[in-house]
Amino acid sequence: MNEVIAKAAVLIEALPYIQQFRDAIVVVKFGGSAMEDPEIVESTIRDIVFMECVGMRPVLVHGGGREISARLREMGKEPRFVNGLRYTGADTITVVDEVLHNDVNPRLVDAIVKFGGKGRTLSGKQILSTEKMYSRNTETGNPIDIGYVGSVSSVDIEKIKHLLDINEVPVITPLGAGKDGNTYNVNADIAAARIAEALQARKLVFLSDVPGILQDPADEATLISTISLNEIDELVSSGTISGGMVPKIDSACRALKAGTKKVHLIDGRLKHSLLLEIFTDKGVGTEILP
Repeated sequence: MNEVIAKAAVLIEALPYIQQFRDAIVVVKFGGSAMEDPEIVESTIRDIVFMECVGMRPVLVHGGGREISARLREMGKEPRFVNGLRYTGADTITVVDEVLHNDVNPRLVDAIVKFGGKGRTLSGKQILSTEKMYSRNTETGNPIDIGYVGSVSSVDIEKIKHLLDINEVPVITPLGAGKDGNTYNVNADIAAARIAEALQARKLVFLSDVPGILQDPADEATLISTISLNEIDELVSSGTISGGMVPKIDSACRALKAGTKKVHLIDGRLKHSLLLEIFTDKGVGTEILP
């Protein structure tokens, strides 16, 4: 009986959040090593289906970096990264396109359908207009050519809204179309943030393989549960936020400034972390506030 009562308590705790976020657009970026564990993928997709079922409007933007790296190594090519961004040559962009569209995306869409939801592939090439992007030398500031990597110049939100209006979950690949006719690899964190910005999403959630922002990157016990925009610069300058976390945080800040109410960084390796963060009082990751 106590177990049954405990389950009822969980539902009661979730109720005000369900009421508060009804019809809210929530952009979820799913990536990192969490995508390699079938059980974690299953729990995440169940969370997405649950969110849609209770009236939220989730948009899923996925990565696939580890599978892309694995495919490149099978071809005898060692992946390269520059300031947290993948160097994407002419041969690599073909691999990125194939892995994302033929392997990763269909698997996520099929999982949504398996658990009773309605998922639909939406290629980033259909909605993300991109321009060639350069990295910067951290010491000199000089541009570094990183190949077919794009920055998002605009987002066609009509295709996304159409799927949301017919109660389907858009599952979006992080690729974009350039005005020069080329396909560009877009960092999935950046793609998710620009989509959230364009949609003026209520929430932007980054699901990855880290628990959030850590005061000490080597100690998960130093998780920062809540932080505001005006505290971010200090954490970047001190090195607390570094590497691949930098484009994620930069994108999060831009989305917040554009009207997104809250950004969450949570550990996708924790089962049902998405529901725990959104529908419970304490949450499990870092939330960034305007």
